[in-house]
Amino acid sequence: MAQLSSQPSPRWIGVALAFYAFIAIGIAEGGLGVLLPSILQEYSLTTASVTLLFVSQITGYIFAAFTSSLISSRLGLARMLLMAAGTLTLALAIYATSPVWGLMVAAGTLLGLGIGLIDAGVNTYIVQDERGASLIGTLHGFYGVGALSGPAIATTLLAMGMTWRQVYVVLTGVVGLLIVALLAVLVIRYPPMHLRGVATSEGASAAQNLGRSLRHPAVLLTGLLLLVYVGTEAAIGNWAYTVQSVGRSMSPMAAGYGVAAYWLGLTVGRFGLDYCLRRVGAVRMISLSLTLLLIGLFAWWQLPDQWLSLPMIGLALAAIFPATIWLVPRRLPAELVPGGISFATSAASFGAAIIPTLVWTNWHHNNAQQDAIKNLLNRS
Repeated sequence: MAQLSSQPSPRWIGVALAFYAFIAIGIAEGGLGVLLPSILQEYSLTTASVTLLFVSQITGYIFAAFTSSLISSRLGLARMLLMAAGTLTLALAIYATSPVWGLMVAAGTLLGLGIGLIDAGVNTYIVQDERGASLIGTLHGFYGVGALSGPAIATTLLAMGMTWRQVYVVLTGVVGLLIVALLAVLVIRYPPMHLRGVATSEGASAAQNLGRSLRHPAVLLTGLLLLVYVGTEAAIGNWAYTVQSVGRSMSPMAAGYGVAAYWLGLTVGRFGLDYCLRRVGAVRMISLSLTLLLIGLFAWWQLPDQWLSLPMIGLALAAIFPATIWLVPRRLPAELVPGGISFATSAASFGAAIIPTLVWTNWHHNNAQQDAIKNLLNRS
């Protein structure tokens, strides 16, 4: 990556900031699944209306998909990440204080925008730097740390007697530390994060590069794969607690820590990914992961009382996203990488909003059919 000065910059500053940014978005996303039943009760929601919280995030993700590379090119990475961190923190603060459901739904757009910009910006920063490309698995491992911490923190604080709003105050504070770190980066003018984009040899603009990347088949296929993958990851993370506690009558503590075990499996897998990529290769690693994922999903469906399937699913999911992102610079010209990663990661975030909604709608519909059958049998 280009530098603003000829002096070498301390590598650890940007890497540490990237890791904490992924912890922050992991916490923001991971805590919601445990808090959903409390939110349902607070606002007297139906199971259909609660899905609006996921749908509202879609507009933010779509905006991030088509603008993150342009914003980074115009403002520089550090300023874009600061804007994204402020947007995400504001969304969580609104979640904690919103007096009406409609305002919380509207804040979902801000949450989607903040997460989408951070995801695209940090992934691009890591994979474009040859020194940092080997850290892609560790980077996503720190997302797992956040996603694991979110439900664990939420479950513990609820057990201590806090309300779901107070839990969101705590999560807001944790994510807000990212703003402080980014302000420090701006003050010291850390050169790599003031980079304003990658130019082509023909001098094409960021907008032209974005347009070219969106017409590249590899970008479109990558976006589709990550949409399905992240949607699956989020659906399990968001709804496993409800399925375990409501559908399978597990205790709230057991259900909450079961979700934490799911994220633990994902986290462990990602911290070992860099080694596996060197030994196995990205494509073979993705194929093995998909096989293990099918086994884990089948076990969770057919053996509901055991504890192994959720961490197995998390372990299976661990490699897919970072290995796919790792392949992007190896499949695209350098000037198309920012736009390609921007679109792919934001398509993934779109999946995180739409697929959990579809899963919940289908699960609720099936439960409603079963209740209707039971009522009919009781009457007869």
